[in-house]
Amino acid sequence: MKIMGTIFWEWQMTEKHFTITSFISKTVLSLILMLAIAFFLPMHIHAKDLDEILSYTIWVNVNDDATLNMHYHIVWKVLDSTTDGPLTWVKIGIPNSHCSNIKAESKCIKKIAYSGVGGSYIRIDLDREYKAGETVDISFSFTQDYMYQMNMETEGETVYRFTPGWFDEIDVDMLSIYWNSKKVLRATSGYDNDTYLGYFIWRAPLKKKDKVTIDVVYPNDAFGFDTSKEIKQSKYREWIGPLFVFGAIASVFIILIGIDYLKNYIGWRKSSGFSGTRKKITRTIIEYFEKCPNCGALCAEGKKTCQYCSTNLIKKKTKIVETRIPKKYKDYKDEIIKRKRAGAYPLSSSPNTYIYVTSETVPHRTSFSSYYMSNSGSRGGGRNHSHSSSCACACACACACACAGGGRAGCTAKDFYRTNVRLKYFKNK
Repeated sequence: MKIMGTIFWEWQMTEKHFTITSFISKTVLSLILMLAIAFFLPMHIHAKDLDEILSYTIWVNVNDDATLNMHYHIVWKVLDSTTDGPLTWVKIGIPNSHCSNIKAESKCIKKIAYSGVGGSYIRIDLDREYKAGETVDISFSFTQDYMYQMNMETEGETVYRFTPGWFDEIDVDMLSIYWNSKKVLRATSGYDNDTYLGYFIWRAPLKKKDKVTIDVVYPNDAFGFDTSKEIKQSKYREWIGPLFVFGAIASVFIILIGIDYLKNYIGWRKSSGFSGTRKKITRTIIEYFEKCPNCGALCAEGKKTCQYCSTNLIKKKTKIVETRIPKKYKDYKDEIIKRKRAGAYPLSSSPNTYIYVTSETVPHRTSFSSYYMSNSGSRGGGRNHSHSSSCACACACACACACAGGGRAGCTAKDFYRTNVRLKYFKNK
């Protein structure tokens, strides 16, 4: 009995040792895999640049009621009109939906309006198609509210924090921010003080994905600051670090589970008659009311609910699976079918109508009948011409000011989180 007990104990220890060793091996392998992905992911092949921003200038003046008069002037050069087609419209992101007095100030703008699709934007339809080698001068202005934080760092002082839009896929030759210096206590260093014009001026070239952030500080009584319009700092900021660590640990276990699942899936696929996968594309065409059916207010383009009474603004929703186009949209078949990337696209010549595209990877079935017969007792389970905005931008991002996203460009986060402030490019003259 003693010998049998010893053998049983040794067998248990061997089994436990094998299990622990296997777990450690899988964990180390997973960590190596994560590091390899992190190392090689940025090493993607850069496609040819489609655009170049020659100059990107923003003028900011503070009104008596603490709102901002903002003027944008962007000189946009088209480098490639073949890959994604010519440039016909853009989205310029703005800090949040509290904007008014939107005005076009250049002849190239055919139509301009606020758009809430995917974030907060000003959508600009151009007067024609702009092709490679052509330059378009885009100039517009608007009034922006909900832009400051009172007593943010020092009691009795109010801070405006502003991050102009950056571009994920476009170089900006020169960004210039002109901020009216009247009543300013202090501002982020690196500016030129033009006393003749009365503006602080920050200048910087921006490479793809580069961004800058400036703070401008006033006494609390400088303007009509309203505590109900403050941009509050996130009370969850202190959780970001721990959440990141938890996410990293959780990723290791998810990868371990994924490896086991993959093994089982490969075995199932070999015997099931399913070979490979394919991409299933679903398109949904949504028509919006031009005016709210409840309160009669003019609807912001692409807005799903009325900003005044919260009434649903969706007039009609049509789901299109694969390439089966309803008769009503036969004239737009080519335009609809060419939309294959996930996102939202306006339907040309059809105002207040958008194409929403989603895609999923599904198994490609080749011979299900043979699988069923042998396993009957088992069960199985025009280029998107939206360019970065400013919180000022045109990309997809989430921030306190609800900056939005799109096509070829990036976006700003005009919030009061402690973002990575890149001011090394600013030069003192």
